[in-house]
Amino acid sequence: MKDRFGFDWSKIQGAPFWSRPQLGRRMFFRHVASAVGGYFLMPSRPMETIAKAQVATKRTAKNVIFILMAGAPSHTDTFDLKEGPWTPAAFNPTSYGNVRWPQGLMPNLGDQLGNIALLRSSYAWAGVHGLMQAWMQIGRNPTSALSKVAPHIGSVVSLEFNQGSKQILPTFVALNGQPAAGSGYLSAENAPFLANAGAALPNTTHRDGTARFGPRYGLLQDIDTEMRYFNDIGPGPSEMGDWNVRARLMMYNSTVDNIFNFSQTEKNRYGNTGFGNACITARNLLQANLGTRFVQITFGSWDHHTNIYLPNTQLKPMATQFDNGLATLIADLKANGMLDQTLIVAQGEFGRTVGPPNANGGRDHLQQQAVLFAGGGVKGGTTIGATTASGGDTADPGWSRQRYARAEDIEATIYSALGIDWTTVRHDDPLKRGFEYVPFSTEDLYGPIHELWG
Repeated sequence: MKDRFGFDWSKIQGAPFWSRPQLGRRMFFRHVASAVGGYFLMPSRPMETIAKAQVATKRTAKNVIFILMAGAPSHTDTFDLKEGPWTPAAFNPTSYGNVRWPQGLMPNLGDQLGNIALLRSSYAWAGVHGLMQAWMQIGRNPTSALSKVAPHIGSVVSLEFNQGSKQILPTFVALNGQPAAGSGYLSAENAPFLANAGAALPNTTHRDGTARFGPRYGLLQDIDTEMRYFNDIGPGPSEMGDWNVRARLMMYNSTVDNIFNFSQTEKNRYGNTGFGNACITARNLLQANLGTRFVQITFGSWDHHTNIYLPNTQLKPMATQFDNGLATLIADLKANGMLDQTLIVAQGEFGRTVGPPNANGGRDHLQQQAVLFAGGGVKGGTTIGATTASGGDTADPGWSRQRYARAEDIEATIYSALGIDWTTVRHDDPLKRGFEYVPFSTEDLYGPIHELWG
């Protein structure tokens, strides 16, 4: 059975079972039911009996900076430029090798395209903001059964690399926004640490000074130690005690203070915006090497249903902030030798309608989208996949699976770059059905987009 790209799924190992004719309609409808109701509730799921093949991870990155472009930017005005009579002259479309780029809209990123790869065959599962923002961050359908306890991708990264009290800063830090998920069923130490960039980290000193803080902290530790012997009341006291120890490492610590405090000159260099400040903080977090490995920056809104090209009110100011902050971040990471070990991913939850703007001069929701990658060994100056002339659909997937790239594939790509086996299945989840880092790992439905590395 061939898909719309002419690819015959039934001829490859791990082909989706709905594409295998010999399994018939019964299996097809079971798959549809599982997608709606939650695959993890299917009693016949053969997770324990399927042999897991050895996977080869890229292992090119140590860190990840994930930029959630909340609200969904117009892909055909940014990462997959499509020109028409509607294109403002100020966009100044320019060719950088084989990449067509809105140089007038994002000039600084144009200068960094040699370090950037653009995935243009990405396709969202739905055009609903909240649903897809959550889907991107947990790498699975938020309406499925196990999603209720599913951790954020950053929390899985924390689980893999968390060194506990041996590190000063949390492994997963979220800047300028509340992630759509926390640590899920994983321990609290893997939850995102929330901070607003551009200001001193709060609560790192005590109002009565160190003379009073020291004895009080000692007393708290004595109480926590006693409480840990009462196992019948659950893990709460132990987890809180661990958090207190970790929090103490961040207090009265000038190195930590310097990560979140920076000069006005530095702010100006990054554009003097909230997003620019987040980029500085992300750089500082990774450069300090105090334990942080995954940084999420939330930046929006890009939800431009009206007057998208109106100067200084919609797309232009958003793109300018994004351009100033991200381009300077890439340049700084490259200058200090950290770009090759830091994977940067920037995307919205979906794309926007193509061709002439709508009746309100804006663009509505569309599942076709484009994603920006940089660093982490990614081959710069390249595009993966191609869309139709209008940008409304994928014409050439451009990667080995010869289909749309989905949120789960991007999740697998992040794990692979970090050296994490994306097919990992844990059996400590509350439902005792097995938690897969990437859904349907045993069926090989999703996998890394290794073409990003050339």
